[in-house]
Amino acid sequence: MTISSAVLQFPPHSAPQSEALLRDKLAHYADAWDVAQDLANGITEIVVIDTRSVAQYQAGHICGAVSFPHRTMNTETLSVLASDKVYITYCDGIGCNGSTKGAWKLAAAGFRVKELIGGLDFWLRDHHPVTQGDAQGEWPPVSALAGCGC
Repeated sequence: MTISSAVLQFPPHSAPQSEALLRDKLAHYADAWDVAQDLANGITEIVVIDTRSVAQYQAGHICGAVSFPHRTMNTETLSVLASDKVYITYCDGIGCNGSTKGAWKLAAAGFRVKELIGGLDFWLRDHHPVTQGDAQGEWPPVSALAGCGC
């Protein structure tokens, strides 16, 4: 009896094709560790956007994130955003597509955007700081983030 590989049933692309695909994937997505590191380091070129409802934002959101529900995004409301920033959208997690809808609206309006992999669910799982209420909140003073092991 011959055992065939389930993994190799569909062989991988060539190394150059894989490199291009993976580079493209990294251009579209950011993970919680990378976003947390940039926020902790005060990187001002990114803006984190919570695309959930205002009530969900008030219940708990990423420190420093702005509330901009994807359902309220249109040409007029998006016109207040700076064109020189990279926007990182997030929602509840992988079971929610609010961040994708927000990212799509931002990109369609000409903004550079990435989605946060796993949304608030992965952010909380990795024990990154959150805050409640209407205020964006500030990143807590920390000497260094614990390594994620990646």
